[in-house]
Amino acid sequence: VQLQASGGGLVQAGGSLTLSCKASGSIFSINAMRWYRQAPGKQRELVATIATGGITNYADSVKGRFAISRDNAKNTVYLQMSSLKPEDTAVYYCRAQLSLAESDPLYWYWGQGTQVTVSS
Repeated sequence: VQLQASGGGLVQAGGSLTLSCKASGSIFSINAMRWYRQAPGKQRELVATIATGGITNYADSVKGRFAISRDNAKNTVYLQMSSLKPEDTAVYYCRAQLSLAESDPLYWYWGQGTQVTVSS
């Protein structure tokens, strides 16, 4: 199983970026999907979660600015980021809770990070 994140880059404050993360491999089902971020010298923090049915949850610091969504047919989760601030600068990681077979339990898998840099 691989989770491939993309879409990071350099953007000015107030700008927007959309991250994508595609899960591939022998996947039976995907439950929740999440985005985390880790700024230099800080702990990794949970940014947003989307459940199978589409229910979303956000960190207070990004509410109203970020939107998480998913395309179940493509096994892909997105993070639309707008009104970006310099403090949003971090490496962003995706994570998915999935099973590899019908009888298998759900496990969390991490994707590689994608750098987001917001200049002031």
